[in-house]
Amino acid sequence: MNLSDRWVSQCASLELAAFPQADPDDLLNADDLAAYARTFPAGFFVCLDGERVVGQAGGILVDFDFDHPQHTIAEITGEHQCGNHNPDGAWYYGTDIVVDPQYRRRGIGKRLYELRKELVRRQNRRGIIAGGYIHGFADHKEVMSAADYVGKVAAGELYDRTLSFQLENGFEVRGVLADYIDDPDIDGWAALIVWSNPDYV
Repeated sequence: MNLSDRWVSQCASLELAAFPQADPDDLLNADDLAAYARTFPAGFFVCLDGERVVGQAGGILVDFDFDHPQHTIAEITGEHQCGNHNPDGAWYYGTDIVVDPQYRRRGIGKRLYELRKELVRRQNRRGIIAGGYIHGFADHKEVMSAADYVGKVAAGELYDRTLSFQLENGFEVRGVLADYIDDPDIDGWAALIVWSNPDYV
């Protein structure tokens, strides 16, 4: 289902539970989620187990300049991580995807990506863009750059629990993003990933 005020508190708690190492200012809080519910609820999906939120995926519509791709999550999303939503934007920008740690490997993440793709097809947008979190880079950053790490993951030489999953779901790497988030474990790096809508007209 789509986000409504009813699920705001649980969604905010899930953010903190799923990303304990991240700066809370980079995560969606209750005010941000309430703003999402007002701004673009159709772009924010909530997965439930009974009355418990166990997964969520948010996004907004934007235009994107691939000739100048560098950006931070705060820059591209704006206030409350949805302030830059443009109803006429050509791309769906995935701002957030979370699965409760106790519910991982049950197909929830895959279903959330499917819901995003269905929305993009239904609204005839060009595709999906996101900053892909590279968990595994923390274990390799002393011996290789973020670009090299992402390249090896894309080539199948290394496995990253998030980026590899995104690649399996049809995304491709278009580069890396410096200072994307405030996360010292990965020195702020992210992968720029894109899924192109094959049905776009």
